[in-house]
Amino acid sequence: MTQHKPDIIFQDEHLLVASKPPGLLSIPDRFAPEKPNLMAQLNAVFGKVWVVHRLDRETSGLLCWALTEEAHKSLSLQFQNRETEKHYLALVDGRPASESGEIRQAIGEHPTIKGKMCVIKSGKPALTYYQVIQYFRQFSLIDAKIETGRTHQIRVHLESIGHPLAVDPLYGQRSAFFLSEIKQKGYQLGKFQEEKALMERLSLHAWKLKLKHPATEEEMSFEAPLPKDFRAVLNQLEKWGR
Repeated sequence: MTQHKPDIIFQDEHLLVASKPPGLLSIPDRFAPEKPNLMAQLNAVFGKVWVVHRLDRETSGLLCWALTEEAHKSLSLQFQNRETEKHYLALVDGRPASESGEIRQAIGEHPTIKGKMCVIKSGKPALTYYQVIQYFRQFSLIDAKIETGRTHQIRVHLESIGHPLAVDPLYGQRSAFFLSEIKQKGYQLGKFQEEKALMERLSLHAWKLKLKHPATEEEMSFEAPLPKDFRAVLNQLEKWGR
């Protein structure tokens, strides 16, 4: 996957907000720190940034970073005390029966599959609110607001109600999104052509973030536009998937 440089959404001497492209690690990999990651890119530009939260590698969208130790303490406490507001756009399989709802299910490690999480009684409490933005024939675009920050929370919670991410090889049904799946009639490739995927990563984008400025305590709200691949999928669903 082609990696693009992050978009800087906001920056002053205390706070940095960037939009992470899909396919880029948020922070250095523990076992292979030389792999491209957003933190290293930002350190190269700003000298030093402090990590506050993170996104899965294949998720795009908003991340905030502290530029001083004091700002790091303030922002970390806001996230820890659930004083921030985090919204994600998720393209999911199927059409949820309710236009909005909440998913309150504990999440923990899967008992047999390493690296996978699941809804499990012994897990940590987790809460996700969702609102359908648009229904398509086989898919839905939803806004997911998380009150807790468990590993893979949105992916696990949506799968638990029968509507996993449209693209999610671990919790869903496919690892890529192809036009042929929605444009079934009249879709033909040439003899030696191979269909290219419209999207080859999680159909999840952290699009909105609200927090208090770490120095002034001013309420701030940031939005990250949808990346090209996500926009392409939605455009084709508008055309062929309704």
